[in-house]
Amino acid sequence: MSNIQILWADDEIDLLTPHQLFLKAKGYDVTPVNNGASAIELVQKENFDIVFLDENMPGLTGLETLVKIKQHKPHLPVVMITKSEEENIMEDAIGAKITDYLIKPVNPTQLLLCLKKHLDGKRILEEKTTRNYMQDFRAIGMSLSDKMDHSEWATLYKKLVYWDIEIHNNADSNMSEVFYNQKTEANNQFFKFIEKNYLPWLNGTNQNKPDMSHTVFKNRIAPLLDKGEPVVVFMIDNLRLDQWQVIAPYINELFNIDIDSHYYSILPTATQYARNAFFSGLMPSEMEKKYPTWWVNDESEDAKNGHESDFLNEQLKRLGKNTKYNYTKVTNIDAGKRMVDNIKHYKDYALSVVVYNFVDMLSHARTDMEIIRELADNEVSYRSVTKSWFEHSPLFEAIKYLADKNVKVVITTDHGTVHVKEPSKIVGDRNVNTNLRYKQGKALAYESKDVFLIKNPAEGFLPRQHPSSCFVFAKTNCFFAYPNNYAHYVNYYRNTFQHGGVSLEEIIIPFVVLSKK
Repeated sequence: MSNIQILWADDEIDLLTPHQLFLKAKGYDVTPVNNGASAIELVQKENFDIVFLDENMPGLTGLETLVKIKQHKPHLPVVMITKSEEENIMEDAIGAKITDYLIKPVNPTQLLLCLKKHLDGKRILEEKTTRNYMQDFRAIGMSLSDKMDHSEWATLYKKLVYWDIEIHNNADSNMSEVFYNQKTEANNQFFKFIEKNYLPWLNGTNQNKPDMSHTVFKNRIAPLLDKGEPVVVFMIDNLRLDQWQVIAPYINELFNIDIDSHYYSILPTATQYARNAFFSGLMPSEMEKKYPTWWVNDESEDAKNGHESDFLNEQLKRLGKNTKYNYTKVTNIDAGKRMVDNIKHYKDYALSVVVYNFVDMLSHARTDMEIIRELADNEVSYRSVTKSWFEHSPLFEAIKYLADKNVKVVITTDHGTVHVKEPSKIVGDRNVNTNLRYKQGKALAYESKDVFLIKNPAEGFLPRQHPSSCFVFAKTNCFFAYPNNYAHYVNYYRNTFQHGGVSLEEIIIPFVVLSKK
């Protein structure tokens, strides 16, 4: 603490000698000046950790001095000390980016607490975060040893997402490693849970089942259509629960968050399967049977999500909803701008659906583009890129426009994505699909410990392309790699974000309902 340098500018600085002596006794070095010009000169010449600045000085005022200091050292913390709490003075000071303010007369304890808050706060926050997580660490560990149902797993995952963000923001790297190990164990246990329960959920032998891709529209969105307000659904493709949490503060400023919930994606956790199931209210094999010209199998080169609006229309009819609806798909910035231009017409529809593909494009681009690989090479940066994009996106513009309108807004997704690290060898013929997290085909050879096998696709309500076809889904953070050219393949895809398999990140996904404040 002896290295912390304080610059204190006050025209009555001599009267503050006792305060300076108190701070020096606590290990702080204080440089006193009695005018703004001297403070600016010293800031240009020397390095200080923080500045105490009197607001009411003759000559250059505190606010004028503050502006000059920020021009030279924009990130230097400045604490304004003022006799006045007048609103215009505080607004000017905050606008000029003060770090904090104190009201005269200040006492030494106030100064000390201010210094600890702004200079020692990171260490204190790290210690508190570490202490609180270690308390929860034991509770999470006990939960993992229990038999949890789907709702309890979702609660646990939300807790892990909370600590993921807190630890990466506020704790040291050692704690990050502890958390990563616990999250890995949670994903391993969740894989076993899905392996045991997924088929019984679909086939009715386990009635304690979650809302899933093919039931969530009927159970969550259709009832909103009966309430008389227009409903606008934003499906942000590939949005994980942690990504929702980092954009939620922007939303919370605009809306009441009526429901902050989740649902379970079907397998494969891939757009062709999960999103089509969402819009159709059917499982993949049911879509293939009922609408053979709309369903496109993996081995086809045709677009696999070209009939989402048709599927939605058919589901609305089955649900008895004679609803005027609007469907929009946004795949690039120009389409996003057109969506914003048209948002004012959404009030004319009982239901408007916007599929926004950016997050999905980001995850795939991250595989193919070196600059994206560098921007989003881990969980923290992946969240950061999503947050930065959302803040400046046409999607946020559209959501802001709706904030004061009498509409219900739903934000959700079709599946999440997982940071893959462990290659798992697989062999198949040339007709096997290219997805890194699931494979379907005949005569597949794979590492059984790394996969959830659905030997009979009919049990998983999945299309059977060949009589001997099966589906395998990669567990946790594994990805499939072919033995030929194995090293190149692994180096290229390791540490990318993929989807299609079984992990907390891919399966438990956000479902949020917003209303006007």
